[in-house]
Amino acid sequence: MPVRVAESSAPSQVSGTNSGNTSPPACTLLSVGQAFSGTQNVSSLQKEEAWRVNVRIQGCDLEHGYLCGTMEALNVPMADTPIVVTFWEGEIVDTKNYTFYTGKWEASPEDDKRHWTKFPSFAPLLNQVEVDGGKSLDLSNYPYIFMRWKEQYFVNVGTDCGLTIAGFYYVCFSCSDGSINGFYYDPNSSPFQKLELKSTNEGRSGFSFSSYELQ
Repeated sequence: MPVRVAESSAPSQVSGTNSGNTSPPACTLLSVGQAFSGTQNVSSLQKEEAWRVNVRIQGCDLEHGYLCGTMEALNVPMADTPIVVTFWEGEIVDTKNYTFYTGKWEASPEDDKRHWTKFPSFAPLLNQVEVDGGKSLDLSNYPYIFMRWKEQYFVNVGTDCGLTIAGFYYVCFSCSDGSINGFYYDPNSSPFQKLELKSTNEGRSGFSFSSYELQ
């Protein structure tokens, strides 16, 4: 969730072709209740800044390529409250339910490639993605999971909080250590705002929306 602005290690090979019934690897760190913490960096021509971000997964359905969760942004410049919370829904790129081509949210195939290629782990997949969007790839044993996260609404503030949720995140999740890297895309925001998260030891504590005062 960037500030509202208006400014114009990779695997050596791909695991194979898609048999038609593949799902991403079952990662224990990508499950309901898991928490992540890190930063979002925003760079523009005028300045560079970063703020703390906490994410928690609220739902995960690997079979249908779906997950959802909450994102907390802490001490964001221009925000009216110390913590801004959003609810997001995610698409897991499994080549069955979703491919690497977004097809919505004002993202063109070229936008997709520009952002996916920011992740070194995507490099072995690029050639096949250029052919068919990666539909023939088998990602079931790939050590990374690629996703798109789209914030749907603000949980504890109104839409006039100084932040925007018009765009979405291209996300890469490492199955080995639970780290998450992402890049925010919104034609009306600073490009390539980077999200960096690490899994925390909080694990699956009993979080619920009742933790927040809904607006």
